[in-house]
Amino acid sequence: MDIELLRTFLELNRTRHFGEAAEALHLTQAAVSARIKNLETVLGVKLFERLKRDLRLTPEGHRLLRYADMLISGWRKARQDVSAGGAAQQLTIGGSVRLWDVVLKDWFIQLRRNMPEVAIIAESHTPDLLTRRLLDGLLDVAFMLEPAQLDIFQVQKVALMQLVLVSSEPEQSVEQALGEGYLMVDWGLAHAVEHRRMYPDAAEPHVRTGQASIALAHLLSIGGSAYLPARMVADDIATGQLQMVESARTIELEVYAVFAVRSARTKLIKKVLQLFEYKVDLDELKEH
Repeated sequence: MDIELLRTFLELNRTRHFGEAAEALHLTQAAVSARIKNLETVLGVKLFERLKRDLRLTPEGHRLLRYADMLISGWRKARQDVSAGGAAQQLTIGGSVRLWDVVLKDWFIQLRRNMPEVAIIAESHTPDLLTRRLLDGLLDVAFMLEPAQLDIFQVQKVALMQLVLVSSEPEQSVEQALGEGYLMVDWGLAHAVEHRRMYPDAAEPHVRTGQASIALAHLLSIGGSAYLPARMVADDIATGQLQMVESARTIELEVYAVFAVRSARTKLIKKVLQLFEYKVDLDELKEH
């Protein structure tokens, strides 16, 4: 089967629009339509229901989703394992968008600078999908806040992320900071439970987001307050654009690397994990 048929299927499912899928794939709408029809012919089933302006997956289309993703990822991984672009070693790394923004991007740069001979595939997925792709062998290592405790996984702590309450307004109390202008950044169930335990009487926030970068942009452009990683806001605190809420407690979240116990790349994985440097001096932040 032509792997491009599956790629087109996944893109059309993502956009649910032939024109947008065509634009993303640099094809004509007719070419996208032809590929989908070709795939449906090969499989002998209908993959999409076309109802006026609505495009929906059929039950057969839903069942194909996981296999299509696995086949494309497997082919990419196989191609890299075979050729590796001339590289002697390769790794497929996964993390959530929130962790790439805050913790992983600096480590990734360090990895590329210190080990340029290693070929890398870097992916971003939800925690559930990261776990599934580890189980399917499509990822060598994944980074998570709340890893699944399975015997086949080795879990290694790589960073301690410290969240501090910051505000665009000076000299705010905790109660003021958690008021109308508060943005709640979602870091997972454990964080939500800890936040509720610390502030049981806090009102429901008007804004919630799963990405710290969105909350930071909001604070700098519109104003407000949020719990954000200390390392992310260090420069903004130093320049006076943001202020720490002095009486607020710090929330600590542990970041873990997860990889298969019997991975053939365990030695390489442990070597690249040694490049993690994620530290911030909270006392120095508070002096600003």
